[in-house]
Amino acid sequence: MTSDSVTLRRCHSIEDFRACVALQKEVWNFSDAELVPLRMFVVADKVGGQVMGAFDGHEMVGFALSVPGTRTGHVYLHSHMLAVRKDHRNGGFGRRLKLMQREDALVRGIELIEWTFDPLEIKNAYLNIEKLGAIARRYNINQYGITSSPLQGGLPSDRLIAEWWLKSKRVETLLATGKNPRVVAESSIEVPAQIYEWKAAPETRIKAQQVQERNREQFLRAFSHGLAVLGYERDAEGNGKFLLGHWDEKWSYASEG
Repeated sequence: MTSDSVTLRRCHSIEDFRACVALQKEVWNFSDAELVPLRMFVVADKVGGQVMGAFDGHEMVGFALSVPGTRTGHVYLHSHMLAVRKDHRNGGFGRRLKLMQREDALVRGIELIEWTFDPLEIKNAYLNIEKLGAIARRYNINQYGITSSPLQGGLPSDRLIAEWWLKSKRVETLLATGKNPRVVAESSIEVPAQIYEWKAAPETRIKAQQVQERNREQFLRAFSHGLAVLGYERDAEGNGKFLLGHWDEKWSYASEG
């Protein structure tokens, strides 16, 4: 499999939406009650959202789903799901799907795409902050409740909210140069590489929960002081570190609430 063999396009057909539902089940292994149903993919396509698919030949290997939202009179997109089949990961397809979302949003005059992500997921956090240029300054505790996905490891579904300001200097510089502005970090929050194995095993899950609770407190305190996640580092052992500082741009749609 090569990047050139995978094509990206908008999804509009029932067949495409069925493929999205099936891939969602494969990636997250949700119970049927927690799956986003086919009807929601149809609705998103009809009401100004986005359903983007990545296809290796005729086979769907990834998709992105977003729905429109408003805040203080401004329209934005909430990107609810991004899935890539396991054997196609680390090929840059997730980033390509996000950039396709950005291109479509800008054509429509939309300046903000938001999504939630698990702050314990190291690779995902690195993609969001370092490869896309999103920032985070809000933290939701147990947003979706305890889910059936094994990826959550039975922990509360705490989420950071990624704000992707599509026309910000931060994002435009990153896409033009491949580099984010240097972060003057006033605080950092660490995620150990062992977090995945700790979540996976019942006997070590308490360690993962302790990391989550410690980091939750640190995020909430930092955000209450006006800091934002502006950078993310990974070391040679796979440990992750959020870098928090003051963002020098003023993009905001009254992000509280």
